Amino acid sequence: MADTELAAQIKAALARVEIPGGGDLAGYAGLSEIIVTPGAIAFAIAVAPGMEAAFGPAREQAQQAAAALGGGRKVMVSVTSEKANAPKFSHGAAAPPGKTPVPGVRHIVAVGSGKGGVGKSTTAVNIALALRAEGLVVGVLDADLYGPSVPKLLGIEGRPAIRDDGIFTPHEAYGLKVMSIGSMLVPGQAVVWRGPMATSGLRQLLRETDWGGLDLLVIDLPPGTGDIHIALFQQTRVDGVVIVSTPQDLALIDARKAIDMLRRMSVPVLGLVENMSYFIAPDTGNRYDIFGTGGAEQAAAALGVDFLGAVPLVMSIREHSDAGAPPVAAAPEGPEAAAYRAIARRLLALVPGLRS
Repeated sequence: MADTELAAQIKAALARVEIPGGGDLAGYAGLSEIIVTPGAIAFAIAVAPGMEAAFGPAREQAQQAAAALGGGRKVMVSVTSEKANAPKFSHGAAAPPGKTPVPGVRHIVAVGSGKGGVGKSTTAVNIALALRAEGLVVGVLDADLYGPSVPKLLGIEGRPAIRDDGIFTPHEAYGLKVMSIGSMLVPGQAVVWRGPMATSGLRQLLRETDWGGLDLLVIDLPPGTGDIHIALFQQTRVDGVVIVSTPQDLALIDARKAIDMLRRMSVPVLGLVENMSYFIAPDTGNRYDIFGTGGAEQAAAALGVDFLGAVPLVMSIREHSDAGAPPVAAAPEGPEAAAYRAIARRLLALVPGLRS
């Protein structure tokens, strides 16, 4: 069945779901587009502030109606309001109540960047593998919903299994437990979700996955400072964030903005990683500072955060990444893996209780 046909069938079924004040959900102006992928169904119900609880029964009925037609797809239905989802800043810092731990996860470290294209996901995956090599039980959540690349980086194929109770069973790759929306998409398929749907999807990927007792969950964030970041940091206890940047000023401008967001939301900044730091020509051995040199280290000193290390721009990292075999796993004794392991050891010293 085509995705558009299934979406139409679900909307027709929602005509039997009553909403507060009369009427049905299919004809309700606050019903978002119904998104159908091979592994998931997602839509949101926007309500006036204060009406979230009243729409709870309608949300449950909508969830059941979509699940009955979904053929085993994961169903993600959220009730949202502008007031409920707006960031709340006060005197430069957020004061969100009710941050909660994730079941089955002791510690969370997120990896972010001010802009795309700086190697954030590659860095996140290799840091996770390096921490696993230090003896930790580690998982990876791909929270970059609009540009998920973790399945490619780790050579993951197929959809995650879904238990009878609707909980995801994560993929496993190189000893990591891994969850990504990318595993539910047809290759080349875009995720066309508004902010409330994306944040609801993130919540379900994070909290409706059987992580099975991790020492550490590494979350690969989207680039920038958007809805997904705000939702995660307001609702979840995160031990700290690593920011990845290349050395040039253009990337560091955005890295500084990412750090500013974290400080305003009272989220610990663990430090800066300088990716694509330098290039060693394989034929001559000459070093070339293609993007400048030392920019991230200087920025870290100016911002008062730790400089966690530099990773060179080398062809082998690209080749291993494209092949789904990250260098820390595929070439653990190589110089590239050594750079990631050094960063991981610094993180072990910065996150209290991570080693225990």
